[in-house]
Amino acid sequence: MIHEATSARSERAGKMLPAPSSAPRPSQSELNLTPVLERSRARRALSDTRYRNAESFFLAIEERLFSDASDLLYQAGIVAQLALTSHLLDVGFDDRWCARHIGLHIDKALAYANATGLDYHSAALQRLAPVLSPYNVWRNPDPDGSRPPVPKSLPDIPALLRELLDHVRGVTGHPPPRRRKAHG
Repeated sequence: MIHEATSARSERAGKMLPAPSSAPRPSQSELNLTPVLERSRARRALSDTRYRNAESFFLAIEERLFSDASDLLYQAGIVAQLALTSHLLDVGFDDRWCARHIGLHIDKALAYANATGLDYHSAALQRLAPVLSPYNVWRNPDPDGSRPPVPKSLPDIPALLRELLDHVRGVTGHPPPRRRKAHG
């Protein structure tokens, strides 16, 4: 609840300060860009599920099931996005807001996650994030059938993602996964 208040100075002057509601309000588009962080059991449960799904998708990468670099990059994007949004959900982001404003962009997800306490600073992921953003380009070719060229030098993706997953688990406190079947 907002109350009108006077300061000692304004009382002496016999004037009241303007009510806070007289200040310009942000537009609806500005409100949509600013997430309201609200932690809840439901978001915590969704965060845990998201983390477990990241681990499941990682198994195919860990087992090196991808001979095609484009498929590997697509799968890496899925794992990174699931891991990073697991943290974002855990700190109170709304899943719909993430879908609308972050989408399939690993670089954006990493920036929001680090700004909200993930504190994961990997030079290799910093270089890979723009390649993976948006990661669907590695699965879905353009209408003419082309995909972006695969970078000549890629980091050790399995090691990089294992480190990211372990870091997210350490920050969120989610339990370690039980071994399951790989997605891929």
